[in-house]
Amino acid sequence: MFKAFLETQNAAFIVLIFVGTFLLSLWIGRFLKRRSGVRLGPPFQLFCLALAFYAALAFAGIHPQWRDHVGAATFLLSTVLIIALINRYIWDFYFEQRRQIPIPHFVREVVALIVFMIALLIVLSAGYHAQRELKTLLAGSGVIAIILGFAGQNLFGGIIAGTSLQINRPFKVGDWLKVGDQYAELMEINWRSVRLRTNDNIYLDIPNYEIVRQTITNLHYPTEVHAMRIRVGAEYGTPPNKVKDALKRAAHNAKGVLPEPPVKVFLVDFADHAVLYEIKFYMGNHAAINEIDDAVRTNIWYEFRRQRITIPFPIRTLHLERKTGRLTTEDHERAIAILRGEPLFQCLSDEQVENLVSQSHLDQFGRGERIIEEGAAGTSMFIMLQGTAQVSVTKNGSSIPVATLKSGDCFGEMSLLTGERRSATIHAQGDCFVMEIGQETMGTVIRDTPECLRQLSEILAARRLETEGIVREAAIPSQREAKEQEYRASFLAGLKKIFSI
Repeated sequence: MFKAFLETQNAAFIVLIFVGTFLLSLWIGRFLKRRSGVRLGPPFQLFCLALAFYAALAFAGIHPQWRDHVGAATFLLSTVLIIALINRYIWDFYFEQRRQIPIPHFVREVVALIVFMIALLIVLSAGYHAQRELKTLLAGSGVIAIILGFAGQNLFGGIIAGTSLQINRPFKVGDWLKVGDQYAELMEINWRSVRLRTNDNIYLDIPNYEIVRQTITNLHYPTEVHAMRIRVGAEYGTPPNKVKDALKRAAHNAKGVLPEPPVKVFLVDFADHAVLYEIKFYMGNHAAINEIDDAVRTNIWYEFRRQRITIPFPIRTLHLERKTGRLTTEDHERAIAILRGEPLFQCLSDEQVENLVSQSHLDQFGRGERIIEEGAAGTSMFIMLQGTAQVSVTKNGSSIPVATLKSGDCFGEMSLLTGERRSATIHAQGDCFVMEIGQETMGTVIRDTPECLRQLSEILAARRLETEGIVREAAIPSQREAKEQEYRASFLAGLKKIFSI
């Protein structure tokens, strides 16, 4: 009876030891998690359970053969706690928080694997040393080990390759790489593979042992600035320098293309149906390559259109074009009506206005393109036939919008008549059709009507006075008249010089 009582009491203590050990270890884990942010998952709960079971067996004094297996499993599961403490206090706290050194996931995983392997070697050497069952197990698993060795060679090759990538650091997370024909952003390097993301948000998972065998181009090393190239064909009849200048302007004005280093254009081949040119331009973050390529190619289309440069095709094509270099009848009539309402041209006869419009040509500009640029030399004026454009001036390094041009507006005439540089920048807000009157065309008409020079000089003098704020009400008449005569003489001399009269 007394013996039964002792056995019952002993069993109660064993249960108490089991429950107490389990709850205490769980409490320690929750304390570490809440107080220090140590990340513990379900494997830690399994460790607590194994530890409680082993403690109960040890208290009971039971020495079954499988008790060693429980102890070995408990020791191996303890690596979960060790790895969590290393991650929190060494990687997170010491390196990333105190020294501001980010630690890749790959390094964390390799260290965790080393900790586990050390624990496994300790278990095998101490717990199973010279035991017959272990020898039998190792001898009987020789074939399996060979099979696993062949199957895992890629795995271990990936680990070795991943270690090499971490040591050499040829690229880092956020870099854009060219792997084969693919351009992608590096998202992660782990113990097994490199993960990339393309511009289409498609993820690529390339094993480490494969990526070290390929030639990788890092577009963001040593800086994000890198060159890209686009090839364009032009017809044989167009002078190469004209094509190069057009391509250079188109690429330089494209949004996203860096001004430095400057755009370069090369003639690379005389192909069967076209002369091939290559544009070399520089950009920053490669994530914007689609938008920049689109901007460059779009600008090329409009620039070629204006310069009358054709991109030939090795096929038969039927072109039905409404807009060409010459004005349509509708645009021709609209341009004449606009010039008739412009004071600068009222001294011209109907025939002269007709000739002026007939000898001018039509330009087409795309959205965002610069029609004229502030500070640039100008030898022509423009008439907006279709579309709208924004006028802006530079002040303290900032571009300030000041006006909007619409169909029927004239602009650029001061540069045409005086030779002054452009006073503002004008951007097309959409597709714009603009008639351009060049200095040579204007000179032909002016030379036939020299009496217009005096009227033009008077109009230009009046505009200059208004610009300078010398209005009739705010100035002494004698002073204003003297200033106006001075400007008239100056503009008259300038007009004669410009148009060789």
